[in-house]
Parts: sequence; structure tokens; C-alpha cells
Amino acid sequence: MADPQVVLAAIAAQRFAEQQQQYQVTEETEDGTEGQLKRFNNTLPIWGNKETMNINHLILSNIRGSPYFKTDLFKLKTYHEVIDEIYYKVMHLEPWEKNSRKTAGQIGMCAGVRGVSAGGIVSTAYCILFKLFTLKLTRKQVTGMLNHVDSPYIRGLGFLYIRYCQPPSDFTEWFEHYFDDDEV
Repeated sequence: MADPQVVLAAIAAQRFAEQQQQYQVTEETEDGTEGQLKRFNNTLPIWGNKETMNINHLILSNIRGSPYFKTDLFKLKTYHEVIDEIYYKVMHLEPWEKNSRKTAGQIGMCAGVRGVSAGGIVSTAYCILFKLFTLKLTRKQVTGMLNHVDSPYIRGLGFLYIRYCQPPSDFTEWFEHYFDDDEV
């Protein structure tokens, strides 16, 4: 059996190496000191299932079967077109359209408490969220969504994108700047 301290040291070394791959040191400044660390790569890793975006299977099947997703969103090819679609079409960030789910008579874990239960009509927001996933957003695009001032739904979908697609260990890095945010 391996020594626990050796195992922990190996895990720490591996995490450090992964973090170092994300950063590069800028060239030396005129006074001979090294510059600041900056992000090396604008591409974002996808955490978890790379085909389903870690969305519940019932929500995902409703998204893929949605006429809105198959026709309207299929036509949108760029990040900016999708952002405009969010601005004009998204009215809430829940997975299901209001009053589209039948939860009467269900009990226990199927009672709709967890947000999925028997399904219904999938919301515009979640269809667009999956469309954003198919576009494979960059770090700059997600940051642009989080800092968007025109619509709280654009910001909210940015946070949902991070929640579903980014490693949980990176949540603090993404969210900490917004904990005391006054924007509503």
C-alpha cells in the first residue's frame, strides 16, 4: 500500500503542473524582473460529458426534440447572434416553460421538487444554453457574458454555462468577482 503522504504529494504535483500549463510568464521587463502571469489559452476545457453537457437526460431529450432548437437556433451560427437571441427571447432561466409540466399526483422524488420530474416544454433559456455549448465558447466569450450590462439573462446563462461545462474546482475563480456584485 502506498504511503498517503506520497500519494498526496503526487496529486499536488499533478494539479500544479496542470495549472502551470494554463499560464505563461511574460518577457522580462526593462529592469530585469519577470512580468506578470497571464492566461495562456483562450479555449475552455469541457468538464464531464462532452456530448450531453451534463444536463439531465429528460431536459436534453426535450431540447433535442424542440422545434425551436431544431429550426430557429439551428440557423444561428455565431456567438453574437446567440447573444442577440438571448436578449430578445429569454424571459426566465428555469428549465421548463411555466405551466407546461404535469406534477399533479406525483409523490416522492418524482414530485417535481428537483426541477425535472415528468418534463414539459423545455424553456427557451435551456435551448439557448445547449446552443452555446455546441458553439464551444472561449474564455473571452464567457467573460463577456458574465459582464454583459444589457440583460441579466445573458449574465445568468453565462453562469449556467460555467455551472454545467466547467470543472467544479474552477467555480471559485469564475464566481468570486461577482459575489458582491450590485448588478441585478
